[in-house]
Amino acid sequence: MAELKSKVTLIGTELAQTGLEFVYEGMIADCESCPVKKACNNLKVGKKYRIVGIRPTRHACIVHHNGAQTVEVVESPIPALISADMAIRNTKILFESACSRENCANYDLCHPEGIIEGEKYVVIDVIGNAPDICEKGRNLQLVELMQV
Repeated sequence: MAELKSKVTLIGTELAQTGLEFVYEGMIADCESCPVKKACNNLKVGKKYRIVGIRPTRHACIVHHNGAQTVEVVESPIPALISADMAIRNTKILFESACSRENCANYDLCHPEGIIEGEKYVVIDVIGNAPDICEKGRNLQLVELMQV
C-alpha cells in the first residue's frame, strides 16, 4: 500500500499530541470570521485522522482556550466488521451496514466512527473473527479499512 500523505491543519493546542486520533466534525459558526479558518477546516467531514507531527506554529483561536496548534495528520485506518466474503486484503468494497440493532455488542464495529456510509474503502488488513457472535447470524470478520 502506498505511503499516506500528510496534511497540515490546526487543532486545539491542548489536543495536539502525536498519535491522537479524531473524527473531523466540520466547521462551527464561531469560525466564520477567523482569518485562518481554511487551515483549520481543510479536512473531510466524517473522516478519521491521526496526528503524526506537531509543528511549532500556533494561532490565536476563539474556540480553543490556549489557541490552535499546527499539526500534520494522516487518514487513520478504521477497524470495522464486514461480511466474511468481502474480507480480502487489498480489495475495494462499498461500505454499507445492514444492521440497525443499537444494543448489539458489535454495533460500534458495524457502524464505526469515521466510516462514511456508501463510500468506497480498501481492506488494508484482515484482523480476524468478530469479537462477539452476530445476533443476525451473519459471518463477520474484523478488518481495517481506508477510504479510497
